[in-house]
Amino acid sequence: MQKPSLPKGTRDFGTIQMARRNYILDTIKGTFQLFGFNQIETPAMENLSTLTGKYGDEGDQLLFKILNSGDYLKNVGTEDLQNGYKQTLTKVSEKGLRYDLTVPFARFVVMNRNDLTFPFKRFQIQPVWRADRPQKGRYREFYQCDADVVGTDSLLCEAEIILMIRSVFEKLKLNDYSIKLNNRKILTGISEAIGEAGKEGPLCVAIDKLDKIGWDKVKEELSERGFAAGSIDKLAPLVKLEANQAGKLSYLKEFLATSEVGLQGVSELEEVFQILADMGENLDLVDLDIMLARGLSYYTGAIFEVKVNHVSIGSVSGGGRYDNLTENFGLKEKMSGVGFSFGVDRLYDVLEELGLFPDDSIQSTKILLTHFDQKAFVYALGLMKKFRAAGIKAELYPDLTKMKKQLDFASKKAIPFVGICGDSEIETNVIALKNLETGAQESVSLEEAIALLK
Repeated sequence: MQKPSLPKGTRDFGTIQMARRNYILDTIKGTFQLFGFNQIETPAMENLSTLTGKYGDEGDQLLFKILNSGDYLKNVGTEDLQNGYKQTLTKVSEKGLRYDLTVPFARFVVMNRNDLTFPFKRFQIQPVWRADRPQKGRYREFYQCDADVVGTDSLLCEAEIILMIRSVFEKLKLNDYSIKLNNRKILTGISEAIGEAGKEGPLCVAIDKLDKIGWDKVKEELSERGFAAGSIDKLAPLVKLEANQAGKLSYLKEFLATSEVGLQGVSELEEVFQILADMGENLDLVDLDIMLARGLSYYTGAIFEVKVNHVSIGSVSGGGRYDNLTENFGLKEKMSGVGFSFGVDRLYDVLEELGLFPDDSIQSTKILLTHFDQKAFVYALGLMKKFRAAGIKAELYPDLTKMKKQLDFASKKAIPFVGICGDSEIETNVIALKNLETGAQESVSLEEAIALLK
């Protein structure tokens, strides 16, 4: 007999995990709605033409491609195989599982642009798939919670992203974290200032690995990517710079003095900080990180990454501004957008590691009605209907069995209250309400029980 198993990098979620995941999802969803975002969904699969070329070479390699249905190999001839992988691939695969939610969102905007009101604010909570090497905190199937605004280049949007991140983390009782912020224009300016104009792409891919492999290994990679030794030496002071926000901005202005685009990036960061100040907000937990690159190739302005301190998980949120994504789908007019994403699976691991899930997050049923015989079972049926009508999660033990077994069932399911129904309760039209945590038990009317449980 075959032993059941799961594909690597995927997981089942039991009742406790789902209750805790919903605690996170409901918190994020409520925050998105508070800031004026409306929900959409897109299909799990997209045409490969939609997905390829949007995530850089490394991202393209992590796309899950879907084989065409039917006898797809019948149409693949020897000539196709000789002509190469790409031509063969188009015959056997034209679709792929979505890699993120931003590119499908850009496609959605272009296809529905005549029906949308701009600026368009949407959020999306769905799974994405990446053919990555599974490891702790990194899965092949995982959920993203995206919020994006498209149709405006106002930096108010960047400021509000910082506020949404803070709001969600406050509600999740997370208070030791860092919102790392940079601007892709600064990175473009850095490549110009070190004498490597036009190489911001490979620069970003390399320095995006600083946290993982360290500066010495990044220097090796930059050298392999064709960066001159002198250019790498010019970059070193930025990598090692230690200063507060004002000091970093001042240093950048001097370093990027010859780069117009670089100085524009600095100016945009300053404007975000000023908008927050005008709203009466501070810059607590916001860290200007000059070396923050983020590997995705479509970012053109601000970029974000959020890390919780003193946990084994990497970043739990990230995003940025993109100016040209909709142009990839034939939209001639420029439509700037900005967005970010929470990684639900990583947030789950962080909350679990820190022991921050509230006890009631896994509670489903509030009261279990128990009974001694068929007569009491019928009596409890009527009570159950009234509890549910009052909005109290209630269930009735379905089988006629010993009371101990019914109470054990309630304990194992972490149901806090048991309503015991017997002859005396039926005669006096009450219920024996037992608190399983304290062991206290009292006979109360249905109305009193409802008031106590609400």
